[in-house]
Amino acid sequence: MASTAEAEIEALRKLVVQQGDLVRDMKSKGATKQELAKAVAELKLRKAALDEKEALLSPPEPVFNRTAFDKVMKRRFFWTPSFQIYNGVAGLYDYGPTGCAIKANLLSLWRSHFVFEEQMLEVDCSMLTIEPVLKASGHVARFTDLLVSDVQDSTQCFRADHLLEAHLEKLIAANQDPSLLPEYQKVLTELDNFSKEEIGGYMRKYGVRAPETGHELTDPVEFNLMFPTSIGPNSLIKGYLRPETAQGIFVNFRKLLDFNNNKLPFAAAQIGSSFRNEISPRAGLLRVREFTMAEIEHFVHPEKKDHPKFASVADLGVLLYSREDQLSGRNPSRVKLGDAIKNGTIDNQTLGYFIGRIYLFMTKIGIKDAKLRFRQHMPNEMAHYASDCWDAECKTSFGWVECIGCADRSAYDLSQHSEASGTTLNAQLTLDTPVIEEYIDVLPDASAFGKLFRKDAEGILKYLRDLQVNNPCQLEELSKKLEADKKINLSLILEFNDKGKIEKAVSGDGPGSKQFEIPANLLQLKPSKREVFVKDYTPNVIEPSFGIGRIIYSLLEHNFSTPDDGKPQKEKAPAAKGKAPADDDDKDCILSLPACIAPYKCVILPLSNNPDLVKLAKTAADAFNAMDVSYKVDDSSASIGRRYARTDEIGVPFGVTIDFDTVKNSSVTLRERDSKGQVRLSMTEAAETVKRLANNTLTWADVLAKFPKFEGQQQA
Repeated sequence: MASTAEAEIEALRKLVVQQGDLVRDMKSKGATKQELAKAVAELKLRKAALDEKEALLSPPEPVFNRTAFDKVMKRRFFWTPSFQIYNGVAGLYDYGPTGCAIKANLLSLWRSHFVFEEQMLEVDCSMLTIEPVLKASGHVARFTDLLVSDVQDSTQCFRADHLLEAHLEKLIAANQDPSLLPEYQKVLTELDNFSKEEIGGYMRKYGVRAPETGHELTDPVEFNLMFPTSIGPNSLIKGYLRPETAQGIFVNFRKLLDFNNNKLPFAAAQIGSSFRNEISPRAGLLRVREFTMAEIEHFVHPEKKDHPKFASVADLGVLLYSREDQLSGRNPSRVKLGDAIKNGTIDNQTLGYFIGRIYLFMTKIGIKDAKLRFRQHMPNEMAHYASDCWDAECKTSFGWVECIGCADRSAYDLSQHSEASGTTLNAQLTLDTPVIEEYIDVLPDASAFGKLFRKDAEGILKYLRDLQVNNPCQLEELSKKLEADKKINLSLILEFNDKGKIEKAVSGDGPGSKQFEIPANLLQLKPSKREVFVKDYTPNVIEPSFGIGRIIYSLLEHNFSTPDDGKPQKEKAPAAKGKAPADDDDKDCILSLPACIAPYKCVILPLSNNPDLVKLAKTAADAFNAMDVSYKVDDSSASIGRRYARTDEIGVPFGVTIDFDTVKNSSVTLRERDSKGQVRLSMTEAAETVKRLANNTLTWADVLAKFPKFEGQQQA
């Protein structure tokens, strides 16, 4: 039996390898993105069949108790839907005291781990973004999903691919016609690559209807995910709430470069809110309309991507799911980053360095090593300008969730904004030895040129001279055209300041553009040579981009447990007459967050409401305040065990109990959440010890070695 199954697995693996070879061959021969997408979709279909067969021979994974998790998140106010008393709206969430504290601690650690360690330049840019910025970045044209709506109720809108996906999954589960299952699977696998016409065709073919009403649906239309707005009282300036934080960094590149004394490489960072008008938000914090991002833009010379600190991460063994693994049907493998750079799996040291730093950060805050992988983008996922892209994915009850993107975006962003704004966003490299460079010189007949074009002459020449730096190939084409046709035609948008000086000169055919015909007798575009001591270049950008909400959700899932985890499921006992049935999900749960990320580092627990104990609890609180250690006081009438359990549930790692021995000698018990071990120490020592434990300069083993063990209190 086993040998038969293994033979089937081997046959499926060969099919995956065969399709992977086809994808490689198509990519090497310059296949179109659409052709690659279809081939990759077939590869994914074969890989899914292989994974399914392998899963049958693997021991089952523990089932995560999402019902219990959701109840704790709701009951202890980690987060809640926004505006709930007004019935709220999907995709908007408010963090409660615990969630807010975890988020603040995470961002503080992020800033320390990345911004301070790498001496990054942090900025805080406007969330309200004018339209030209997002036109240049491509968001206005391409930041879309496909939308369908109920033909009888246009307020009922749905994301087309999600509806089709859910409908196909129901058809597969029903299995009414086994002969159609391969077709359903194939469509599911190719879903991300379909055009709106193809999506609409499959929705009609399979009879997809509006989920709640059963009505027919409209044809899919492109829906831009940005929130539009107007700026100013006359509404003449069009803007959007930013879909990402990165653009604010790019448009401030020249100021950042100047702040850094014109030296590269350097990195800029920003933490802030971004907005995406999702058609159908789902899965809690994983797909929302307003979310916090933390982004880094590391600017580097395109030919100098080695990193001086790469050695510090070279020996890290990281779970990599490379493009080659995916093409060959292999599972992710743990690889040293140094080896991944040597064999070319990761494109360059700077990208590899950030993957290593991301790995260290994620495991430090509590993401489980075995549930963290770095997946390399497949050929059809890569933007045409990108050289390499990896996603840090966390395994959750929703599957593998992309939490962080780490991409080498080449010079795309700065080039786009340079061209659209008419502002040169370049850096300079001083050459060790000067070189002779060929270039196109812009030589107008100044007097005649000025008489013909008057005020616009300055703008035309600015445009041509900007091409010398930003797009010399285009200037060369204009030079050939001028020589062949004895004229060139330009369509330009020119902007002048209040003093009549040119500020912006860019190519464009839209409103406000002007047409110019320039005869050869007024302008020479002459090939020339010059000795160059300083080389202008457009920096490349390596961008790690963190979705904070997704990281928070993943680390909470990874560290949540119930008393029944790992035990076989038991049948629930019937409820006693007149009583509600017992709910196993309400049993004591533990959130084993690392102390560095926990919402409170310590809980202070007076054993009773005795006035002397209450007063000493206040003294203990003052000691923790003096140490700048966050704490929570629980002086309720519940038993000490019940109060321990309540703080375990929100992830508090340590508890200080004030008892009657404290009245005698100012000593307290210090309890550790995960082991439930306790020691006895002075109140002053307790505050200092918790601070060091939270800062990772002391371990619980060190504490047990230093202070006497205590067995007195009732354990949770």
